[in-house]
Amino acid sequence: MAQVSEIKKAPANRTTGYEYEKDAKFVAYVSSYTRGKGEKYGIRIYDVDMENGYLTQKKQIEISNSSYVTISHNRKYLYSITDFGIEAYRIVKGGDLEQINLASINGMRGSYLSTDYEDEFLFVSGYHDGKITVLRLNDDGSVGDICDELFLKGLGSIAERNFRPHVQCVKMTRDNHFLLAADLGMDHVNVYTLNRKNGHIKQCAILHSELESAPRHLKFSKDGHFLYVVHELKNIIDVYFYHEVDGAPDFEKIQTVSTLNNYHATGSAASALNFSSDFKYLVSSNAGDNSVVIYRIDPDNGYLYKILCLPISGEYPKDAALFPDNRHLVSLNHESNTMTFFSVDLEKGLLVMHGKEIKVDKPNCIIFHKLQDDQID
Repeated sequence: MAQVSEIKKAPANRTTGYEYEKDAKFVAYVSSYTRGKGEKYGIRIYDVDMENGYLTQKKQIEISNSSYVTISHNRKYLYSITDFGIEAYRIVKGGDLEQINLASINGMRGSYLSTDYEDEFLFVSGYHDGKITVLRLNDDGSVGDICDELFLKGLGSIAERNFRPHVQCVKMTRDNHFLLAADLGMDHVNVYTLNRKNGHIKQCAILHSELESAPRHLKFSKDGHFLYVVHELKNIIDVYFYHEVDGAPDFEKIQTVSTLNNYHATGSAASALNFSSDFKYLVSSNAGDNSVVIYRIDPDNGYLYKILCLPISGEYPKDAALFPDNRHLVSLNHESNTMTFFSVDLEKGLLVMHGKEIKVDKPNCIIFHKLQDDQID
């Protein structure tokens, strides 16, 4: 088996991270649920005040139940879950969104979506129907036809929701060779090959998680050799060393860390999983405990070292992210309908709330986007 030190770094064009530039301009996209209060704006666009670590709303986009959004790797397009399938948007001047098209996923509303690293395919996970949908992406950023549909099968532990497949997250390896799908209901991560000609996927491996741990989100390190899987019900993150052997994926579990302190609220559930923009830190969050946890990432062996785990002044932090300067943090508090803001000292392990909370009904996901030259006002 290859050792970590023997693996060469992945090509730079497989990453989307960046070192923070002081003069760069950013916007933030926040997706939210609209069902319940008659709200019709599922995506909000914010100007990012980097110096003060705060957001100022500039526009709202009318879309139903935008539970998750993703940005293409060429940074030109944004894709969103909606009740009716997938909506595609072009990112234009000032970070505004211009709708391109709406595409069906031929099933129940998706829970997560991502693109491959060449922006040729869009993958959608189905929590409610246990389905993976593969769609073709066109050169203009529009979503094309469905290439493949796969309903996962199986029977897990007969307890609450952990009794049948719930595909919570889908993500390609950074070498663009394999698709991973986190099955929260079955407590494992499926690995698939992708036929790039027809868009069909075929299972080739499986990563087993602890029983009733509920793998929720997946992230790959900047060099592509370390996989991080956060587990909702056991509040842990598993770290895997990934490489390819004779055309087959090989994953070796090298670390398991808790997302909680030794003292914590009962009934907690891990949720967020986000890298800092420079890939030096990893952020997760805990509902119930209502806390955020930040880890330093060892670039040589992929290990996580906890810096802090502190409260976020809200209920059910569905998502949490560091600002691109790594000096501030925002928490999206799904049940208290707020976003709360903090100053962060990663050297001292401090998190200090600042500024007023911002009211947002059922916030679910946030993405910071560095405006490209042709997107700047």
